[in-house]
Amino acid sequence: MALVEVKNVSKSYPQRSGLRTEMRTVVDDVSFTIEPGETLGLVGESGSGKTTVARIILGLVQPTSGSVLLDGQDVSRASAAEMKGIRRQMQPVFQDPFAALNPRMKVSEIVAEPFQIHGHSKQDPADRFDIRKKAIELLVEVGLDESALGRYPHEFSGGQRQRINIARALALRPRLLVLDEPVSALDVSVGARIINLLRDLQRQHGLTYLFISHSMPLVRYLSTRIAVMERGRLVESGDTEAICSAPQRPYTQKLLAATPELPAF
Repeated sequence: MALVEVKNVSKSYPQRSGLRTEMRTVVDDVSFTIEPGETLGLVGESGSGKTTVARIILGLVQPTSGSVLLDGQDVSRASAAEMKGIRRQMQPVFQDPFAALNPRMKVSEIVAEPFQIHGHSKQDPADRFDIRKKAIELLVEVGLDESALGRYPHEFSGGQRQRINIARALALRPRLLVLDEPVSALDVSVGARIINLLRDLQRQHGLTYLFISHSMPLVRYLSTRIAVMERGRLVESGDTEAICSAPQRPYTQKLLAATPELPAF
């Protein structure tokens, strides 16, 4: 059974056109599945609808039509109480590693926040000790250490901030990570290390990834399968090597031609 099923999802927004208000469709009848333990690469140019699809999957945006199932549960129709349980199972890692972190919170608070939202009490000494221990373990997993706990986001480099974001995303041991351009704001060498970290974490924890990018070489490196979006529609999908070696659609060919090969990871 697929972990994620996106079924005929569309999303439209009202847009002013002179004196009239028209509906602008940004996602148009998109369907795909993500199997447990795999990485689906969702690729397309800016404005193709990738991020809107990600936000619909995460339950941050309601689709105009269609549905999203996570392990058989309908995300788009879940109650607030049901969404709390669903969000334990899937977590995002966004593009800007600084904007995603509260500059007024120490790393200890940032990484501990998911535990507190989902039932741990910072007033309980046993819970506080347990949270700190788990926070240290998470930081070590992403290549940082205990000394990071007392520092603020501005004290870290971009790559280190993204590692903190990943640590927070892993706190509740979700099954799915939605990775929305997670290295596009980083230098190539730093981004390569983050991509390798994500591969290692996937093997270690059996994670499932939705990896969103405009870079075909990145998607090719990390993904099991690729789905290509153009102007809100899914225009081509299939196994990674088949899509990259013999793309069927001119748009996919254009994406492959437009992005140079990356240096070795």
